[in-house]
Amino acid sequence: MHKMIAKLFAAAALLAAAPAMAEVVVVVNPKAAEASMTREQVAQFFLGKSSAMTPIDQADASPVRAEFYKKVADKDAAQAKALWSKLVFTGKATMPKEVADNAAVKAAVAANPKAIGYIDKSAVDGSVKVVYSAQ
Repeated sequence: MHKMIAKLFAAAALLAAAPAMAEVVVVVNPKAAEASMTREQVAQFFLGKSSAMTPIDQADASPVRAEFYKKVADKDAAQAKALWSKLVFTGKATMPKEVADNAAVKAAVAANPKAIGYIDKSAVDGSVKVVYSAQ
């Protein structure tokens, strides 16, 4: 009985850790000139410091969003949202478009040569080009 409980706890621990182990990649339109970007370049778009590209955010509660902001901007999603709110309030920027999931990010990026988004690496296909991997 104790071995079974220990195995269940081990399995639960692995499942709980799974979202944190997901590899998040930053994607752009395949026609975009950028072949690769640094973490700092990506962060500038998603923290409102550059308007050269249009950031596409995943849903507020998305684990991919939390992982992205932690790894790329060294912030949690709430801190990033607070930064954007300040920029919007002062008239310096508009909030990034927020979409539901990986598929919606790919569709938005594929439709706009100036768009930049992030998805789970497992969702990458020919509709987008990876320019940064947040490991």
